[in-house]
Amino acid sequence: MKKVFIDGSAGTTGLRIRERLAARTDLELVILPEALRKDTAARRDALNAADVAFLCLPDAAAIEAVSLVENPATVVIDTSTAHRTADGWEYGFPELAGRRARIAAAKRIANPGCHASGFIALVEPLVRSGIVAPGAGLCAFSLTGYSGGGKKMIADYEEAATPLHQGGRQYALGQKHKHLPEMAKVCGLAKAPVFSPIVVPHLSGMEVTVQLFADQAKGGLDAIRACYQAAYGQGLVRYTDADPEAGFLSSAGLSGKDSLEVSAYGNDERIILVSRFDNLGKGASGAAIQNMNIVLGCAEDEGLVL
Repeated sequence: MKKVFIDGSAGTTGLRIRERLAARTDLELVILPEALRKDTAARRDALNAADVAFLCLPDAAAIEAVSLVENPATVVIDTSTAHRTADGWEYGFPELAGRRARIAAAKRIANPGCHASGFIALVEPLVRSGIVAPGAGLCAFSLTGYSGGGKKMIADYEEAATPLHQGGRQYALGQKHKHLPEMAKVCGLAKAPVFSPIVVPHLSGMEVTVQLFADQAKGGLDAIRACYQAAYGQGLVRYTDADPEAGFLSSAGLSGKDSLEVSAYGNDERIILVSRFDNLGKGASGAAIQNMNIVLGCAEDEGLVL
């Protein structure tokens, strides 16, 4: 039976991973007593005893945790930002061309960021296929549930909310969001997009939208839709042209799920690309478990909610 350790199991991402794995009979969870949860020696032992170690930690703590791993057989899946563009780390988005086999063989896997997952799912196949140019100047916005901000933000919305919390709250106004480097690098873009993340007043769920003029997409809307249909034949990402809400698309539409939907809408002049998922699902914990499943040779959706 494979051993799994979650370093940082008290955070929102770690808690969701632990919940998803609790019913698995093929895995043994290595769990530290509360008194030892931050003890370096105990964490070192647990990390090196694990077949797979999830790091659900701030960036600096994740870097420190990696330095504690001495067992060459331990696979590390880091959910922080620390290693997403680092050499020697595989980017854990298996639906992208060629990634699945590389993830299966990797010992160091960087889990994608939540906003980045939605953007990359929409843009990477289009750049790779030549529909969108690498030098394109793109604009995107993302609606996210407040659980993406961790325990403090959850408490702000559920215990100390003000009238301002009732509306969407845009942040990263200086265009320095931490997901921008991976968005540009993984998509093969020459420059990062103009990006506006917006917290909305529901717990979980995410909706990322990329806006294009038709002359930015070779072949237009039909080419985009055909590209998505070809790109997403397996894994947790799927293309849909359904209209589930009679002309509306809620950012909470896939809350609680671990899958991700991509869609394309518009006309001969303007196009919008939309991805919907759960910021804690395919945007964090669900993606981490999917990567673990691939490493262990399990079905990718084992233990996940689709």
